[in-house]
Amino acid sequence: MMLASKGAPFFRSRFLEFLIEEFNDEVDVTKGKNEGLNRDLVVQFVVSSYVGVVEWWFTNERPVIYQVLAEQLGALLERTCTNNPSS
Repeated sequence: MMLASKGAPFFRSRFLEFLIEEFNDEVDVTKGKNEGLNRDLVVQFVVSSYVGVVEWWFTNERPVIYQVLAEQLGALLERTCTNNPSS
């Protein structure tokens, strides 16, 4: 089990660190809707949202299948992270 010996707080902090590293390259604050925003603030917003949704999913006994969770989280993150003019 992923929460094994050190428990949920350890897993959560490691998951946050991992996501921050991953999303640092995804967030573009040089143009589009994120232009002029602070990169660290945007990354923290995205990562906190992601972790919050995953925690909600586990706490509520996984109310949707993981494929739906992944697909919809991906769509939501794309709206925030990309500079698609249609987004």
